[in-house]
Amino acid sequence: MKFDRPYTLAEICDILNAKALGDKDVSILGINEIHRVEKGDIAFVDHPKYYEKALQSAASVILINQEVDVPEGKAIVICEEPFDSFNTILNYFNPYQFFAPSNPTIGKNTQIHPSVVMGRNVKIGSNCLIMPQVCIYDDVEIGDNVIIQAGTVIGSFGFYYKNRPTHFDRLQSAGKVIIENNVEIGALCTIDKGVTAETLIGAGTKIDNQVQIGHDTIIGEKCLIAASCGIAGCVTIGNEVTLWGQVGITSGISIGDKAVISAKSGVSKSLEGGVTYAGTPAEDLRSKYKELALLRRLPELFKK
Repeated sequence: MKFDRPYTLAEICDILNAKALGDKDVSILGINEIHRVEKGDIAFVDHPKYYEKALQSAASVILINQEVDVPEGKAIVICEEPFDSFNTILNYFNPYQFFAPSNPTIGKNTQIHPSVVMGRNVKIGSNCLIMPQVCIYDDVEIGDNVIIQAGTVIGSFGFYYKNRPTHFDRLQSAGKVIIENNVEIGALCTIDKGVTAETLIGAGTKIDNQVQIGHDTIIGEKCLIAASCGIAGCVTIGNEVTLWGQVGITSGISIGDKAVISAKSGVSKSLEGGVTYAGTPAEDLRSKYKELALLRRLPELFKK
């Protein structure tokens, strides 16, 4: 999420009532979850295991719960609870507002069923079809020639929680969803908005029914995603990737261009493009077939 103007470190410290170390002149342009962070952004870290990753990331300011050596050109803000401080900044710059009468921007020849609900800052291009009972939250941009089937929800909160001893705290969702031209989305799909950046569906991608796409996930152009796939947050999927039915993909990984993943596969690590994968964990299809052939021989081997 980008701010309306550059902010100083002192201004951010005033918002959080916290002290800072490092480059006092750093220019702060926005705030981002660590997987999508850019120069000028604020990120947070609250476990020593991830300190180095955060400090060496592109982030210019890191909210952290301990004094550490600060890399050159960066700053840290000492917070008792960095997760809570991150939420404080999100709420300060983009406070949540419940659904209210909106005035969406809609292109020519777009047809929208009267039962569709839309939030604030919604933009819909030309020649689109938005079917009954679709719900479009705030900050959603939809391109031209897009079809969204009945019951789909676009822009719902990201599934991102902090585990507390007695409950879970939710990270506020202040990002958006962008759906590019010529995308088709099936019935009863759910596409979460980015918690700080954007969830993106690339041009020409076709999505079947009952597909879940997590926060800040980027899906490339001309992808094919079959029914009941579950894609976690912060996944990067290349162009012309095919996911067959019920594929599950863990968070924070990438899948290369033109990869094909067979039905019911579980993807637990990043995969190269141009390869067909199967199984759980997903592996090269040829290797899987060899493995299955060997497994079929087990009864015979035990008899010996």
